Amino acid sequence: MALRGLWRLSSLLRSVVSVTLRRNISLSAIVFNKARDLDPVQKLFLDKIREYNTKSKAAGGVVEAGPAYQKNLTEEMTKLQRLYGGGDLSSFPQFRFPEAKLEEVTTK
Repeated sequence: MALRGLWRLSSLLRSVVSVTLRRNISLSAIVFNKARDLDPVQKLFLDKIREYNTKSKAAGGVVEAGPAYQKNLTEEMTKLQRLYGGGDLSSFPQFRFPEAKLEEVTTK
């Protein structure tokens, strides 16, 4: 009796899993096909990002930065160097933590 109930339950679970997998596979195929055909606004946005990326690589920094931008940038960099003691502000600082010298403590 219990074996029959278990057999029915397992066959029911197999059919539910089979239907669920078929549905998920068919839905994911539709989603992947729609992902290739982008919305025109999304396509325009991605095109502008790619265009800006190529321009910034060609310019070596900020795109269409004039002399006022460069002047402001150098002023701010000198201000930061003066406030924080100089150093190279364009690279991440190197931290060094020396090994602590521990003394052995003896108890009496």
